[in-house]
Formats: sequence, C-alpha cells, structure tokens
Amino acid sequence: MVSQNKMKYKLPFFAVLAVCVFGNCTQAPPAQSEFVLGTVCTINLYRGGSPRLYGEVFSRLRELEGILSANSADSVLAAVNAAAGVEPVPAGEDLIRVLERALYFAQASGGAFDPSIGPLVRLWGIGTERAGVPEAGKIEEALSLVDWRDVRLDRERGTVFLARPGMALDLGAIAKGYAADEAVKIIAAAEIPLAVIDLGGNIYVYGEKQGDRPWRIGIQDPLEPRGVYLGVLERKSPETQSPRRGDRQGGRDPLANKTVVTSGIYERFFEHAGRHYHHILSTRNGYPAETDLLSVTVIAENSMDADALSTAAFALGWEQGSALIRDEGAEAVFVFAGRSIRCSAGAAEIFTLSDKSYSLAEQLRPRRRSGRRGFRPRCLLTLRTGSEIEEI
Repeated sequence: MVSQNKMKYKLPFFAVLAVCVFGNCTQAPPAQSEFVLGTVCTINLYRGGSPRLYGEVFSRLRELEGILSANSADSVLAAVNAAAGVEPVPAGEDLIRVLERALYFAQASGGAFDPSIGPLVRLWGIGTERAGVPEAGKIEEALSLVDWRDVRLDRERGTVFLARPGMALDLGAIAKGYAADEAVKIIAAAEIPLAVIDLGGNIYVYGEKQGDRPWRIGIQDPLEPRGVYLGVLERKSPETQSPRRGDRQGGRDPLANKTVVTSGIYERFFEHAGRHYHHILSTRNGYPAETDLLSVTVIAENSMDADALSTAAFALGWEQGSALIRDEGAEAVFVFAGRSIRCSAGAAEIFTLSDKSYSLAEQLRPRRRSGRRGFRPRCLLTLRTGSEIEEI
C-alpha cells in the first residue's frame, strides 16, 4: 500500500527501457538483451540498429567477459590470479587499460578503491549461494593479501604480476564501466544517432534527442524494491535553472553522451541474525563498509571512471568522496541513511526529488583535498552489480 504522503513511482525495468526513455517516443526498435558480464545487459539502438550491429556490440561484451571476469576459470584475469607470487602473465591491451585506471583510482583515493580485493570478495561470497559471515581469523588472513601497491603492471612487456601468493584481482567495480565505453565506441563508429546502453545499471545515454524531450534517468530508492525511484535526473526548464548553469548548457541536454552509475548497499547483500551485510567491503577491517551512505550516483562522460568513482566515493563518505568526484570533474548524488540527499553543484541542477520521504540537505561544499595523503582509509567497494538506475 502507498500512503498519501509518500508517493512511490515504480516501472517494470524492461518496459522502462523499451518504451519510456523518450517520453513520447513511438515505434522505437526493440531493445536487445543478453546475460553477460554477470548481469542482464540491454542495448537499445533507436535509429539505425541492425542485427549485425547488435551482434557486434554483444560479441565485444562477451569478449571482455572472457578477459576481465573474476568468476570464470578461463579468463585472462583468472590466469593472472593463478600465477600470483609465481610469474608475470601476458595480459593483453584490455586488461592493461582497465588495470591502469584501477590503479590510478587506488592511488587517487588513498586505497578507497583497490583492485586486489579478490581474496575478501571470494571469502564473503556475497551474491552467491555460499554467502555468509566468515570467521574473524579468515577475514584477517584475506585482508593481509589486499594491497594495490603489490600489483605489478608492465605496459612495455604487456604483463601483470601479483607480488604475493594468494593475492587476487577483482575488477567488478570498474569492468562494466569499461565495457560500456567500448560499446559506445562501436555505436559511434556505426554513426548511430541515439542509443541507450544499460549494463546491469551502468547507464550510458548516447546522442541528443530532437525537440524538447530530454533524457530522463531515475535514481533507485535504496530502501525500496528494484524499480522504485526517489528522484529523476533530467534537464530542467529554463525557469528552474540558475542563469549561470543555463548559460553554460546553452539549451543542450546535460545528460546527452553521459554515463550514470550507482553504487549502493542494496545491490548484493544477505541478512544474518537480523543484520544486513552488503557487498561493499572495507579493507580497514574486511567487513562490509559502514558509512552513513545508502548509495552514490555518479554522472560523468567516461563510464569506467564513473564506475570506479561511485565505488570509491561510497567507501570514503560524503566529505572525502565528494571532493574526489569534484577533482575528477564528475557530478554525484549522495543518498544518506537518514533519508537526506546531497548533490554536487552540477548534479543539483539536473536532479528533481520525487519521493517526499527524502529531503534535500543544504548544499555544503566539501573541503578541497590537500593531497593524496589526505585519504586515510584503505576501503574498497567491489562487485557492483545491481541495476538500480532506471530510465523513465
């Protein structure tokens, strides 16, 4: 039952993608979906799509799964993990690119993002049938193997080496973002004017619609079932924009050719003894990270960066996370456990709150980072998978 003072908006996921993304669109070509990269991936090429082009995009996604998956024994990543402490492994250009960027964000966040989180992810098994609370001693053992500084990447030789036996990479917090960017490259090369890429919640909207119909992307309510959103990202009318922001947009849709990625506590979790254990693991203590955040949604031009930033920002919390996002030139919406929401300056211009049980907090400007050493925690959020940004 929906109370009168708490309106909830829910749309079936695939209906949202196929029908409503344009608002008033008619006779849109059907979207194509496949289970790949550990989630349901949906591509919609609104004009100019063909079976050949759809096939090319999904073929590329499957190729990347065979390289970057931590859950496949035959992937290139699995070969790197198997050789930990033994020898460098030829990695190929895709893994090198993703790992380079992952290590960049590991350093930029002071360890809030760490691609060597694999031992902890395996131990907890969150999102699998074996999920459970491990023994404290086993958590400490796995935690001792997590350190991005022991990942040796040799671009000249094209190899990756994990310095200690038992180490393991897990790129679940960045791989889908890279895959989305690769799909965009194929679509752009084919000169498709409009498309939506949804890789299990990593959304990329490509192109700008004609007329006055802006892209609209809903942000999932972390406390409600999938498909229930608390607000919408969209271009606002000139009357509701600040003059400065409106002049800078010049009437263009601020979501065109942008990616929207969310990390939150609701994506993968289990409950034990009345406690909620989510998949966002902290390398400070090896347990699910405890912050005052429910989710972080990042808006950016590059989906790989947005993927990593949403993960790192959640681990760091509002103060340091928002500073990191600002320094990287992205925008974000932070949802807090107390049902308040804070937005970066740019996100505030395109976010409309629809669920009145939440409140928009006074816009606070986070302190600027004084340097990389300003980040104390060595936390990591990994295995981002839920599809909780809906298109409406």
